[in-house]
Amino acid sequence: MTKLTVKAACPHDCPDTCAMLVTVEEGRVTKVAGDPAHPPTHGALCTKVARYPERIYHPDRLLHPMRRVGKKGEGKFERISWDEALDEIASRLQAVAAKGGERILPYNYAGTMGLVQGDSMSARVFHKLGASLLGKTICASAGSTALKHTYGGGVGMHMEFFEEARLILLWGTNTITSNLHLWTKIQEAKRRGAKIIAIDPYRTQTADKCDQHIAILPGTDAALALGMMHVLLREGLLDREYIDHYTVGFAELAEQAGKYTPDHVAKLCGIEAGVVESLALLYGRLAVLEKQPVAIRLNYGMQRGHGGGQGVRAVACLPALVGAWRHRAGGLLLSSSGYFPVDMAALQRPDLLPDPAHPPRTINMSTIGNALLHTGDAHFGPPIEALVVYNSNPVAVAPESGKVAAGFAREDLFTVVLEHFVTDTCDYADIILPATMQVEHVDIHKSYGHTWFVGNQPAVSPMGECLPNAEIFRRLAKRLGFTDACFGDTDEQIADQAIQTSSPLAKGISWTLLKEKGWARLNLPDAPFATGGFLTADGKCHFYSEALEGTDLSPVPAFVPPYESVQSNPMLAQKYPLAMISPPSRNFMNTTFANIESLLPKEGEPVVEIHPVDAERRTIRHGDQVLVQNDRGSLQLTAVVTNRIREGVVSIPSVWWKKKAKDGKNANELTSQLLTDMGEAPVFYDCLVEVKPVTASVLN
Repeated sequence: MTKLTVKAACPHDCPDTCAMLVTVEEGRVTKVAGDPAHPPTHGALCTKVARYPERIYHPDRLLHPMRRVGKKGEGKFERISWDEALDEIASRLQAVAAKGGERILPYNYAGTMGLVQGDSMSARVFHKLGASLLGKTICASAGSTALKHTYGGGVGMHMEFFEEARLILLWGTNTITSNLHLWTKIQEAKRRGAKIIAIDPYRTQTADKCDQHIAILPGTDAALALGMMHVLLREGLLDREYIDHYTVGFAELAEQAGKYTPDHVAKLCGIEAGVVESLALLYGRLAVLEKQPVAIRLNYGMQRGHGGGQGVRAVACLPALVGAWRHRAGGLLLSSSGYFPVDMAALQRPDLLPDPAHPPRTINMSTIGNALLHTGDAHFGPPIEALVVYNSNPVAVAPESGKVAAGFAREDLFTVVLEHFVTDTCDYADIILPATMQVEHVDIHKSYGHTWFVGNQPAVSPMGECLPNAEIFRRLAKRLGFTDACFGDTDEQIADQAIQTSSPLAKGISWTLLKEKGWARLNLPDAPFATGGFLTADGKCHFYSEALEGTDLSPVPAFVPPYESVQSNPMLAQKYPLAMISPPSRNFMNTTFANIESLLPKEGEPVVEIHPVDAERRTIRHGDQVLVQNDRGSLQLTAVVTNRIREGVVSIPSVWWKKKAKDGKNANELTSQLLTDMGEAPVFYDCLVEVKPVTASVLN
């Protein structure tokens, strides 16, 4: 029996970016495992990715190009050839482009995080067409913009040193589910005596295993961080030397924090004032008096509200106030992606635009529902007439799902989707193209949770007629008559172009090395900001951001209340008194893996979790069928009455395939297309609802 092992990278939207070993026997993948030699992966994979062979050989996998034969949304298709598919796509895109390239929109995100198959050849094609640009905001742009205003970019401490910290704040993160390999470091820190505190409206599996759980109201993170600062200032628990040498705007921040007394913060966050006091004192005394490393793992859930950007800024200021950055196990980690020297210009070739000095408009992916329904005007520009979706499932994941589906249902909209399965979005496509999976193509991955590049090599030949994303767009470019040399670049050549090898951070790192070894660590010091050196122009942490002067936002962090809250909209809060959050399901990766049969029983069915006090007020019992609703829509779910969710808040798993739900809907039926304070990101966790028993709802 022929057996070989191939080095690969996990392609999914997860901070762990695991290095994998793929076992192939007789041309078939039989096992996918973590690479034990890769320090972050350490030989372990999450349950989802460990079952990757089930996904590769799933009986429902798309293997051939398909053309729609039914109405949009019905999901009825017939098989066609690649020549037929590409000829029709090229003809339709050329016809739309003749009226103006901005009428074409590419829609893609993190279905694969690869630099080659993510957005390289595809970007070249759309730039050449003069298509609208896509604002990629759906997940992290509020937080990344906040870090840019504070640290100069998406940078932070190294994940491998968390095990040495004496205090770890897990702020808005269910680390066991969303950052498994960091959790092993946190467990080791706990064994060494560290205190672990979870800050989250929901008592997650992670919170269960922490020493303390602080259940604040959604969207109040900035208030808690400013309250901590208030106590640190009052008690003199500050590293004055670090502040004086490596920060900007301390006086302004101190004035702001002075307004956030523990009593005031307690009312905003829905917690006790003593909790604010004790948290700040623990953080400050360990860092300043005992000079012990204190660490914060911040995650993206907490930036999915109106004030998400300012919330991230507020938390990101804390380590510099107490000098936590002096230690390699101190500081904060939200994202490490800003470290990676990637040559985006070489990958995406913006010079191909018809007029690079005046690029096309940008359409925000988070407001795709409104965008597709827009008929065009002087401000918006022309209507969108052609849409090409890849590495994303917007009908399921974009907010205000009713409008998204209505936009996709337009008969005059030509829609192409590259996919592995017939997703909710595919149901609305005119043409579906079968794409390869990770074990069938070349790629390079950076990480937003650690500081290693990871390479991926194909382990097996593509199934059926599947093609890599880059090859699909390479063939489409030829059909469109594009003759620029870059459209002939192979995937190997694109991989070779991806890394800025001239950067000191990437010294010695190349595609050749990644093919041989599988992974390579960036050349970074253990404590990157021990003496400043942030990515800002002056190398300092900016408590005060000059870039925010003259905007609607405070240049120093401030609490911005949720759009849908008692503070901002008391009448709406009276009508819909429950705040809804919609965290991801443990066994899915957004909508990826949501159709894997071995994982579905672990999730059961979509439910709404509600606190016993809130349930009793509504005569709701555990297991009842209920209607969750607001002015944007409604969906029917099974009620789970539990103390895991705090009073005044309900939780619904976010992105089930809509077609897998009993009423064909998911939580995004209720979310809005409003945007965050900075970064123009969605406000998934800024959403008020009411929950009623189905019978009572019908009667009303």
